Amino acid sequence: MNVVISNSQQERIANLDIDVIKSINGVHEVAELVETFKNFFYSKMILDVTAIKNYESIKTYELLVQDLDPEKMILLLPEGSNLCTPDFLVQLIDLGIYNFTTNLNGIKYLLNKPNTLKDVEHIKDMANKNKEVSSDVTKSENPINDNIVSVSKNSGDNNNDLSLSKVVTNSVTIVGFKNATEHAGSTTLIYMLKKELVKSYGNDNVVAVEVDSNNFSIFNDPNMVSVSSSEAKNVYSRFSNANIILVDLNKSTDNSYCNDVIYLIEPSTLKLNLLARKSKDIFTKLATKKVVLNQSLLSSNDVSDLEHEVGIKVFYNMPPLDERKHNDVVNDFLIKLGLLKENSNSSISASKIFGLFRR
Repeated sequence: MNVVISNSQQERIANLDIDVIKSINGVHEVAELVETFKNFFYSKMILDVTAIKNYESIKTYELLVQDLDPEKMILLLPEGSNLCTPDFLVQLIDLGIYNFTTNLNGIKYLLNKPNTLKDVEHIKDMANKNKEVSSDVTKSENPINDNIVSVSKNSGDNNNDLSLSKVVTNSVTIVGFKNATEHAGSTTLIYMLKKELVKSYGNDNVVAVEVDSNNFSIFNDPNMVSVSSSEAKNVYSRFSNANIILVDLNKSTDNSYCNDVIYLIEPSTLKLNLLARKSKDIFTKLATKKVVLNQSLLSSNDVSDLEHEVGIKVFYNMPPLDERKHNDVVNDFLIKLGLLKENSNSSISASKIFGLFRR
């Protein structure tokens, strides 16, 4: 059974279809909440943070976790507030609070599948990028207070009414993609990711590179290029004016020039068994990698079973998609990677702020 503490978001929380053993409303001191719940048995605490006095101060949460279990907390944050920034979220994470959201879908998700530290580690990377950008511009006449800046979508795009932001960095971000199972769909996935990124960054600021292959030529896009293995490590200098470079690594064993590498698995029984036969310790190696299930028909429960059976952690569960259409799930994935930020007025219902939740 769960407990609910609400204030300004009481009406929203009332729409949650969950078992509640105790519910209180209004604004309370931390000491009052601790006294009420420190010896009270409950499964999860859904906490509308506006119900706490001085909820915008991290010291408030420091006091809260001294006597209440942070792993049982699910914080409902005011959308668009200063709490919904990487810097503040990192402070929550350092206190052991890994579960936070701005919407009811997020609460429902976290009740079934709470975040672990690994699920929210990417937020620390975003906060570090903020600090790098801030230090680089402190002497500028127009200093940037935040490395998240709004960018309008291309006027020619009529299929997307979303308001997204790009994550600005002071260097090129290179993300590699490698098929762990045969033909796991890296080529098409990169094409779809690039299409969505271009809407925020601009066509010349997003480049896709494939290593030792020529599949990109079918897309007739000058910013989707093919290189040899020997040329691959020079993509940073070759495309230094770009913001993001997506690399299809194919069979290349060198990914040292990538900031991040995604390993794609098509989770059919046939493909998984072939992968296991190919290398007996493959799943041990993938246990520390960022694994994405691509072209996946697995449910959330199926994904949990797969994680348990083979000993890996799934970063994202990507369903089969029509590359000719706009897919909200692609933006959701980019948000989780930290390459896009969802604005507070975005209509993506499946996307979660800062990519905090696995699909």
